[in-house]
Amino acid sequence: MNDIAQGDEGFGLYVHWPFCLSKCPYCDFNSHVAERIDQNVWREALLRELATTAARTPDRVLTSIFFGGGTPSLMDPATTADIIEAARRHWRTANDLEITLEANPGTVDADRFKAIRAAGVDRLSMGVQALNENDLTFLGRRHNVDEARKAWRAASKIFPRVSFDLIYARPGQTEDAWRGELTEALREVSDHGITHLSLYQLTMEQGTAMFDAHTRGDFTLPDEDASATLYDITQDICEAAGFPAYEISNHAKDGAQCRHNLTYWRGGDYVGVGPGAHGRLTLNGTPRATRQIKAPALWLKRVAAEGHGTQEEETLTVETRAQELVMVGLRLAEGLDKARFARLTGQTLDRVIDLEAVTTLIADGYLTDTPARLTATPKGRLTLNAVLRELLA
Repeated sequence: MNDIAQGDEGFGLYVHWPFCLSKCPYCDFNSHVAERIDQNVWREALLRELATTAARTPDRVLTSIFFGGGTPSLMDPATTADIIEAARRHWRTANDLEITLEANPGTVDADRFKAIRAAGVDRLSMGVQALNENDLTFLGRRHNVDEARKAWRAASKIFPRVSFDLIYARPGQTEDAWRGELTEALREVSDHGITHLSLYQLTMEQGTAMFDAHTRGDFTLPDEDASATLYDITQDICEAAGFPAYEISNHAKDGAQCRHNLTYWRGGDYVGVGPGAHGRLTLNGTPRATRQIKAPALWLKRVAAEGHGTQEEETLTVETRAQELVMVGLRLAEGLDKARFARLTGQTLDRVIDLEAVTTLIADGYLTDTPARLTATPKGRLTLNAVLRELLA
């Protein structure tokens, strides 16, 4: 593997802002509520860790930057601007460099949007999560439906590209209720030029308040069959509206796919900066997985002392890397590109997967296979974990 060889998988920068105004009960991301945030201290620490990592990857072409969290819209826009400027200084950048920032409707207004846009962000991803007041309360969101509408309408006038998230398969959610809510969302995005939707099924993540409440029996979720039906409804409605799924949970107009996330799913390298950020880097021909210290105070201390907050850097075996590429590649509607797989791993796909399982899964309608690609069908993507168990057994 050549350290600087890049195909269409790209090379990304992920910047993690770990702070939120409150902790959502379903969230297992590395997010924290802080009474006071010293924006200058955080700006300098993020820039220093960025410089340290960039020095290890000098010959890449940066294709995307993604500010995630937490709630990155709480970051001082001047910090956002400085990080973007530093990234452009450290790496050559693609002409169509994509720069995404996540925002929550309750943390932004039109003036804030304008400042974020002026910082260089050209794609906003908004965590709406529901168009139902009761469910917004259940999900612990600070905004109401009207505030969400005002936020994405304002954002659509300021940013060239806007996406928003919804969570479905919520307690008590019926097929008709979700069909109506999704139809309303698609009508809004069409009216306001929004070109991307992320639609996630609600899952119980261990360590969250919602997981504990579910374990106690405080609420029940739709069963497996009901969830599968809601998934099918999602695919049908979005497809008909011109928002086909390009990944299990992501839908976009043609050409509006999130290029940063495609880097993950196509197996590209990416730098992770900030508390708890993950990265994948090919260094001296060897793929490595990086993970930064999660606790914000400890991360700051380590960056001040050493220039970075890396907690772990693991060398990935060829087998581990190959299996990882199969797992992420089959999430995509485009499937797993065999030539890309061979370039990134140094081996052919048929040496990694169970060929007898492939034959069976094709016959049962879960996979399709061509000389160029192995692809999970919609049925296969719905049951991808089971498909992967068979393929990688």
